[in-house]
Amino acid sequence: MDWIIGMMLVLGVMILVHEWGHFIVARLFGVRVDVFSIGFGPRLFGWKSGATDWRVSALPLGGYVRMAGQDLSEVDSNDVAPTGLPDELMSKPRWQRALISFAGPAVNLVFPVLLLAGFFVILGMPYEGYLDKPVQIIGYPASEAAFSAVLQPRDVIVSMNGTPTPKWEEAEKVLKQVTPNATVRLEVENNGIRRNVELTPKNASQIEQLLGYLPLAPVIDDTEPGKPAQHAGIREDDVIASVDGQKIQVWEQFVDRVRNSNGKPLALELLRKGQTVHTAVTPEQGPSETGEPVYQIGVQRREYVAYRRVSFFESVREAKLYTLDYIERTIGVVGKLVSGRVSVRQLQSVVGISRAAGHAVHRGPVSVILLMAFMSVNLGILNLLPIPILDGGNILLLTLEGIRRRDFSMGFKERFVQVGLVFLLVLFAFVMYNDVVRLLPFHS
Repeated sequence: MDWIIGMMLVLGVMILVHEWGHFIVARLFGVRVDVFSIGFGPRLFGWKSGATDWRVSALPLGGYVRMAGQDLSEVDSNDVAPTGLPDELMSKPRWQRALISFAGPAVNLVFPVLLLAGFFVILGMPYEGYLDKPVQIIGYPASEAAFSAVLQPRDVIVSMNGTPTPKWEEAEKVLKQVTPNATVRLEVENNGIRRNVELTPKNASQIEQLLGYLPLAPVIDDTEPGKPAQHAGIREDDVIASVDGQKIQVWEQFVDRVRNSNGKPLALELLRKGQTVHTAVTPEQGPSETGEPVYQIGVQRREYVAYRRVSFFESVREAKLYTLDYIERTIGVVGKLVSGRVSVRQLQSVVGISRAAGHAVHRGPVSVILLMAFMSVNLGILNLLPIPILDGGNILLLTLEGIRRRDFSMGFKERFVQVGLVFLLVLFAFVMYNDVVRLLPFHS
């Protein structure tokens, strides 16, 4: 049931928002809209309002707005050729038709700002609960031996560069101001004894690791289908107690053990509903967030979220930052796909998206809202790609027609659309095949 609700909230709303963008700008330019459909294929139900048939169709894999007098080469057009009436799409200037195509993706890029801002105002700004904790040293990765020789486990950071840092939130604000090769002065306390120490991070990575591991609980939130963790029987809510006999206190310790495994099997001790469970998992290489290959097992960490009240203007500012980050990440993935740094196998079809949406519903409103915002940005950017049949392909075609000051032939436009349709169908089938295979129990 969760995945059905998730699909309705995530894909359904995003498609509705996208098509509403086309609809509103078409009506702004006086174009008559005959059909507004969520989904493709046969009409299931709907209603008629004015000239528009608002409907839900059988295949919930998209949607479309059918405007009067569309070019017959377009996939969602009907069989009635344009008659030249002033309220038909083909009677409008090319720049207006291009703006109508652009409006759908544009609304998808603006919608997350409105969605997130409203969410932040009503429920507050979500943040990781550890930020409210005192800054206590837990440990360092082996690569930061210089820091671990100066700061010991259970050292509590009292101040950094003269700024009191009673909590992680204040400490991270100070860290953002630190530059490579700059000396950081720390006042620390351990067993009632205070001392002053100095550290000099050489690069951005060392700045990030200056205070060692973050106090993030090693609790599993989800396992990815077909990945080593699922094969090893690791489940949601499992707590990682030890790896190869070495105690695990925080999540980053576990990540270090996996990434430094060189693909060798790891013996895990898990705590599951008060019981100790032993298993073994063999990490495999896969792309990290930066696209670099790292050893991983396909798990996600359980996040513990807290909220703080924010003003309307602060909520809008934070919503814009979230949205810009999503845009940057999506463009980065597209660039890596084009350059080959990320495999097409990493993409998700409606199968993977529905699973992610269902999991978001299970985790709560924060996950659903963030996923909706992220998917909206994805939908907006992907539709702007200059691929025939997508909005970006239509804008490209109109631009080329504007440069040559005359329309392409109907035969050319039909072939242009057919190429895009075949490309997307093959890509869709390939991605869906990989999604389904990952769900099979024998996949490895």
